[in-house]
Amino acid sequence: MTDTPLVGIVMGSDSDLTVMRQAAETLASFGVPYEITVASAHRSPERAANYASSAINRGLKVIIAGAGWAAHLAGVMAGGTTLPVIGVPISSSPLKGLDALLATVQMPPGVPVATVGLDAANNAAILAVQILALFDPQLAQALLAYKENMAKKVQEKAQNLKI
Repeated sequence: MTDTPLVGIVMGSDSDLTVMRQAAETLASFGVPYEITVASAHRSPERAANYASSAINRGLKVIIAGAGWAAHLAGVMAGGTTLPVIGVPISSSPLKGLDALLATVQMPPGVPVATVGLDAANNAAILAVQILALFDPQLAQALLAYKENMAKKVQEKAQNLKI
């Protein structure tokens, strides 16, 4: 694995860090290098557009974009790059994330954003790892071990269940 970031984690506000830190921690647990920044689709549109358009040249392979409220960040990322973009709708608004979910998942034809559940930055990171593992046998093996460990924990819980 290289030290060059393969995944870009971008969030609309530093207040989203509590959620988006999950993605960083998950990627780190797999040894996947990442970068993390703030770029708002609304408050810093030029910064967001530049982030998306320069991502490939910086060596990124996947972008994870998290935002709350109107949550157009993932769409801006998808509109500015050919890389896969994974959207994380964040439940920070008075609508408890419904607005962010709809803004992230309802993209126009030709501009897809893979969208995970509300505040599910961990799942976004796992999906990014799955994408990267298509071309990295060592990462694919680590992902298989991760999934096997999840299944083992379920089996243990089932065995410990007493009614």
